Amino acid sequence: MPNEHVEEYRELTETYQLEQEQVSSFQNEGHILLRQVASTDELAAYRNAIVQAVRELNTQNKPLHERDTYGKAFLQISNIWETHENVKRFVMARRFAKLAADLMGVSGVRIYHDQALFKEPGGGHTPWHQDQIYWPLDTTNTITLWMPLVDIPEEVGSMTFASGSHKRGYISKLEISDESHKTLQQYVEAHGIPKKNYGAMKAGDATFHYGWTLHSAPGNPTDRMREVMTIIYYADGTRLLDPDSNARRNDLMRWCPGQAPGELAASPLNPLVYSAKGEETP
Repeated sequence: MPNEHVEEYRELTETYQLEQEQVSSFQNEGHILLRQVASTDELAAYRNAIVQAVRELNTQNKPLHERDTYGKAFLQISNIWETHENVKRFVMARRFAKLAADLMGVSGVRIYHDQALFKEPGGGHTPWHQDQIYWPLDTTNTITLWMPLVDIPEEVGSMTFASGSHKRGYISKLEISDESHKTLQQYVEAHGIPKKNYGAMKAGDATFHYGWTLHSAPGNPTDRMREVMTIIYYADGTRLLDPDSNARRNDLMRWCPGQAPGELAASPLNPLVYSAKGEETP
């Protein structure tokens, strides 16, 4: 009787070495591309687990032409780690968390939430926006890891970042929409903010960007799904803001359940995934 294939989930604990100029560049530009943060062999089993979870949890059944701009941009499945143990191992990976902490220059980071962002064949662009307008977190030290699970060609490419825009803080309350794309694109052009797109990426490469960094992404003109997994981190010790929008009120209830403004953002859904003192949540 043939042996059944058993997926091998590698431990993603080995440190990815950063140069000081990479840290300085990230903190100045607000974004960075790091090659092979996870190797092809390391990523293989996790990719299968994430793809399967997206299939199980996706509830979007409208054809692309019937969706609004946000709906055309991607299939979005959040906090898969809560329900899928093998995806949890990926999301909680010490290697990724240490990178997030080192890039921001902080001693520890917690998980805000994860998101699978799968852009379908023919899927639309992702409008210009700032992630942190959604987050009731009283810190500028927030960061997103954005990792393709498959090779993505230049026409699908990385996201496009407005370099240095994180230093401007809260630019607009506009949520992801046609209006945000038009307004923020005009803002970038009017202020002469340089833009950077890293082009083609291999599976296991990753970009990191600050929560306040303005960014957008191209559509998917290919016949293959653009499979991306993201993980959002914030500095340990961050306190919660009094939400100033419905988006932030909703996020407070969903991602920091049972907590109130002014408290340390440290609910059971926000484990400490890296600490220079070795105090990570078990």
